[in-house]
Amino acid sequence: MKPVELTLSVEINASQQEVFNKVVDWESQGEWMLGTKVKGTKNNGQGLGGEINAWTGFWKIGFNDPMVITQWIEPKVVDVKHLGKIVKGTGSMIVEKLDENKSRFIWSESIDLPLGLFGKFGWFFIKPFFASGIKYSLNKFALTFAQSDPK
Repeated sequence: MKPVELTLSVEINASQQEVFNKVVDWESQGEWMLGTKVKGTKNNGQGLGGEINAWTGFWKIGFNDPMVITQWIEPKVVDVKHLGKIVKGTGSMIVEKLDENKSRFIWSESIDLPLGLFGKFGWFFIKPFFASGIKYSLNKFALTFAQSDPK
């Protein structure tokens, strides 16, 4: 079955390098990504071949989402491959430089849905909520830069 795609972005008042550094600070991702805690494992999740493990869920209901970094182009791109039992597919985090102090952060996922046709049917209902959660998280991420801006 064809993977489902989701791409969302947010503009951030910070340099490309600052945004990239925050994106790959896996331990802090739980501060802005809704329902997620991430830890770097192999190579502390840094560089090509680095590994990270996300736990996604609320309270005690959730799942592990182990990933390996398949592309690392600092300060522009980090691609991951999801290796878990529930989430399989790829993800991409792209930081585009708009000017010296402004960037665009693009979050993209290509997910192989579990459960065949039932999973595809369920995605139809879940996608709006999932997309809203990611957009909320990206906006919260952008605000972390606004709050630390000394101006």
